[in-house]
Amino acid sequence: QVHLTESGGGSVQAGDSLTLSCAASGGILHMGWYRQAPGNIVAAITWNGDKTYYADSVKGRFAISRDNAKNTIYLRMENLKPEDTAVYYCVADDNIVTLLEGTSYDAWGQGKQVTVSS
Repeated sequence: QVHLTESGGGSVQAGDSLTLSCAASGGILHMGWYRQAPGNIVAAITWNGDKTYYADSVKGRFAISRDNAKNTIYLRMENLKPEDTAVYYCVADDNIVTLLEGTSYDAWGQGKQVTVSS
């Protein structure tokens, strides 16, 4: 069973940057970040890092990466906007289509609050 532990997040001003991290134990899966409001996956990366996916709302501002030696993924968020305010959950699944559909996941992190003030 995969267990996900997140770190990072916090409160920033619009235009600032933040990085979220998620360490996985128990397996190497496709992973991503799910944003609770409005409820969709904003970035995903395949298990070996060869492909990345982004929601249109974050393209050009967010970057997902992974270090499989540490079994950790990162979400670098730049030029943050107030509408990026949400709880961000690290998610993992053995099926990339399932991960991108955002309907169910093999594993969820505990969630990290990101608050962006104007």
